[in-house]
Formats: sequence, C-alpha cells, structure tokens
Amino acid sequence: MRVLAVTHGPDVRAELFGEVIRADGHELVEWEISGGGRADVDMDAVIVFGGHQNVGEEERFPWLESEYGLLRSWVRDEIPLLGICLGAQTLAHACGAWVGPAPARQAGFLDVELTEAGRADPVLGVFPPRFEAFVGNGYAFAVPDGAVELATSVPQSQAYRVGARAWAVQFHPEIHGAQALRWWDDDPDPPRPVVEIARELDGKLDAWQALGSAMCRAFLAEAARG
Repeated sequence: MRVLAVTHGPDVRAELFGEVIRADGHELVEWEISGGGRADVDMDAVIVFGGHQNVGEEERFPWLESEYGLLRSWVRDEIPLLGICLGAQTLAHACGAWVGPAPARQAGFLDVELTEAGRADPVLGVFPPRFEAFVGNGYAFAVPDGAVELATSVPQSQAYRVGARAWAVQFHPEIHGAQALRWWDDDPDPPRPVVEIARELDGKLDAWQALGSAMCRAFLAEAARG
C-alpha cells in the first residue's frame, strides 16, 4: 500500500508509524502541507499528524482551509484516514463539529477509557479497555454529528470514528521520546515541568510504543481490506 503522511512541521512527522509502515512493506509518502503543492491522490490510506497550529488560526495558516477540504473529500471517498491530535481536530472541524481551547493544556500520560464502541472497533480495540496515553495538546474537539465516540478521558473526548473508514485520536500513539520532548523546547510556560514529562517517558515509552505499533498495524489492516 501507499500511505500518505500529512505533516505540519519537523517535530510532528510519522516517527514510530513511519517505521512500522516501512517495516511491513508499505510505501510512506510524507507531505508537508504548509509548504504548498498538491497531495498525491494515488494513495491507499492517509494519516494526518499533529502540529502547533490550531483550528481558528486560518488567517495565520491559510493552508488549514485546504486541509479541511481534503479531509472532507477523503471521508466522502471513503479513503482510509487517521487523524492524530491536530489531525483529529481539523477532521472534527471539517465535519462541522466544535473545536476550541481545552479546559486545560495537557502534557504527559493521561488515563483514557475506551467506550463500548471503542472496545469493538477494529482499530481502537487493540488498546486495553483502560490505558495511559501520551498527550500534548491545548485544544479539544466535540465528536461530530453522526460519528461514533471511541475513547474518553477527563475532561474531554479522546477518539472517534466518522463513517466506516475515518478514525481520529487526540493522543499521540506515534511518538519517539526525544521528538515529543522537543514540543516544549521553546515553551516559556509548559503545562508541566518538562523534567517530569521526560521521567514519565523513561518509564512508560516502551509499553506505549508497543500499543502504538499495534494501533498502526490495525489501521493498515483495515486500509488493506479495500
């Protein structure tokens, strides 16, 4: 399969997912959407990764409008799609749902629980019913009308599915440790001391990457069903 990775900056690339995709014999095509150009339309699946940009900042980042349009077209055409963090938020917005500042910025590992639909889902169902997920975000989304909520946390939704072939997660199953820590390099007021986040990663990253790899393979398996 050919998998398109839509990225929004140098520190929010395919990372672990890229390793899994290539190791399993698939082709990964990375496209930095903010750099312009056109998406390769001959793709079997699409993954939209995170970024420091936010829904509502279209004047500053005008390419966001293009992303919304592409997301709507991929959902309409039933292209297997996975949105992560910003990708989950832009997908929610493209589907008409609210996206805005979260009650509090989140960083590090957070308790997440699958819904009943999530436990039965072919992609999210690879996670345990309750698990600790790595998060790094300041925005939240409402689940779009007609979508199915797959995972929740306090105080916001963590995952949903739109139609049969589009998934979205607020958390980050694709991370490498050093890459994730760079998200707060230039933050004068991080949501938590970065040394605490680093300590959590030291103790929990291996187990989290095992779950992330399983999720990526589950998504690829669904994409391969055609």
